Amino acid sequence: MSARGQTSRKNSAKVAPGRPPSEVREAPPIGVKLRHARKVKGMTLAELAEQVGISVSMLSKIERDQAVPSLHTLHAMVRVLETNIASLLAPPLSDDHVVSHPQDRPHISVSSVRPGHGVTLECLISDRETALMDANIHIIAVGGGSEGTIVHDGQEVGYVLEGEVELQVGAKMYVVKGGDSFFFPSNLPHGYRNVGASVARILWVNTPATF
Repeated sequence: MSARGQTSRKNSAKVAPGRPPSEVREAPPIGVKLRHARKVKGMTLAELAEQVGISVSMLSKIERDQAVPSLHTLHAMVRVLETNIASLLAPPLSDDHVVSHPQDRPHISVSSVRPGHGVTLECLISDRETALMDANIHIIAVGGGSEGTIVHDGQEVGYVLEGEVELQVGAKMYVVKGGDSFFFPSNLPHGYRNVGASVARILWVNTPATF
């Protein structure tokens, strides 16, 4: 074979047939997203590996991006974890979303996304489509709060910036004030109400995103 033929053959092996080089993209790492989804479900490595039908050591390598799962294995994993392949392959955050200024952050009435009144969410995550968590400042008017309790997968942590709020987690009630923090699994019924004499503000983070 001529040198020209060898060069042509080498070049053709670098890209998929029928696609120009500019369209070829390397798949983003998915290990951290798979590990996150597993922890949200409260599953151990052994439990997920058993349901998917692979070894614990292989699953550990996949979560550390040291091994690439077959399409069959990947489908089994997203089925068990109740996620989807599209979210796993979403591009990572860019440096365009590092800083957000107060005047640029959207404010959402909580009643537009779930039962509640007198609550506004100041969104702190600028790229909500690819984030593994949700972070908001809950601005709660006097007497405002969630209407009843909610339950979902995940975990959440909050820090009371100001005000006085009655927080229900499970069957227990707590009164939290400025400087207090809290943390609980989201599968416990939870809700809150401003019982103070002024507006309350809580920095609230939960994973995965639920709004």
